[in-house]
Amino acid sequence: MQIYKVGGAVRDRLLNLPIKDNDWVVVGATIEVMEAQGYQQVGRDFPVFLHPKTHEEYALARTERKTAAGYQGFVVHATPNVSLEDDLLRRDLTINAMAEAEDGSIIDLFNGQADLQAGILRHVSPAFIEDPVRILRLARFAARFNFHVADETQQLMQHMVENGEVDALVAERVWAELDRALIEPYPQRFIEVLRQCGALAKILPEIDQLFGVPQPEQYHPEVDTGIHMLLSLQRARALTEDAETLFAVLCHDIGKGTTDPALHPKHIKHEIRGIDSVRALCNRWRVPKSFKEMALLVTEYHTHCHRAESLQPKTWVKLFQAINPVRFPQRVTQFLIACQADAQGRTGYEDTPYPQAELCRQVFAVIATVEVKAIIEAGFTGAAISEELHVQRVKAVRGYLKSLNLR
Repeated sequence: MQIYKVGGAVRDRLLNLPIKDNDWVVVGATIEVMEAQGYQQVGRDFPVFLHPKTHEEYALARTERKTAAGYQGFVVHATPNVSLEDDLLRRDLTINAMAEAEDGSIIDLFNGQADLQAGILRHVSPAFIEDPVRILRLARFAARFNFHVADETQQLMQHMVENGEVDALVAERVWAELDRALIEPYPQRFIEVLRQCGALAKILPEIDQLFGVPQPEQYHPEVDTGIHMLLSLQRARALTEDAETLFAVLCHDIGKGTTDPALHPKHIKHEIRGIDSVRALCNRWRVPKSFKEMALLVTEYHTHCHRAESLQPKTWVKLFQAINPVRFPQRVTQFLIACQADAQGRTGYEDTPYPQAELCRQVFAVIATVEVKAIIEAGFTGAAISEELHVQRVKAVRGYLKSLNLR
């Protein structure tokens, strides 16, 4: 029985990155041998065990054979005669197909170290084509390391898309990869890689449709809306690691891609057109409710924030009610970062001041001083409570804006 450290831990050690988890592969063992040594089996689809002391995962060396469409259509073969090379050969990328022996030496059968040094994402074997999730994983690694895709791997992924393998992806796996990609250092690369192989049009058609659509005249029309979205996402990632905010930025201009005049008349603002598209995207991939709500909020109201100095008092109160900072205080920061990223998501505008954010915070603080409790104590009841609350909030905002010479 031989034990090797494999996968991400080996890769990250070579990159001098912190190692989060260790994964191990065991060659020459059986389930009975592992259990006799105190390992606890936890894998349902193939033999994976927890170490009796460290509780790290140890998997028996295995091979996989494709039997049906999708990422679940595999038969696993794990016996003592499966070699380390057999196990590494089934892995997705060369940078993830290295092993470390007990003496610390690196076993690199597929030139993973060379690809690490060159910043290349390359498939290990033609078996890559058998699992559509690997396209998403590769795109996520591009978002993590800002690596480029090898030409032959690019061709293979395009073939997978054309072959319909991507159509077999299930919601849970798509969202899991997108969620993780958003908080990687270069989330825009996730979208770029999917688009380059044609998978974006299949998975996120609402986003894919943004490319080729010019920005409105007041927002630098020479900039493609899709490119602007990528720049906004990049800027947002520099401002936050919050996935909900980053997802909202990804979706914020989604209405500009709905250009069919029969379904979406041009006189309807793109912010309103985008609401249905955001809902469709979120429902298709079972996006968590909090992500969906933030995306809808930013999609509908981000231009309000840009026009903060000219907003009417009633509009300020409407925006306050939509964000609902009393119940969701974190949403103010999320919303304002998304709006700032949108404003600065253009080449040369990354460091342009965005004073609208501070004005929003100030006005929201003024609105929050008008409390329901005082209105009830003043004798208002029933529907009159909300009506009076609205009146007093509008009055408070008008007075504050006047003090700033904005009214």
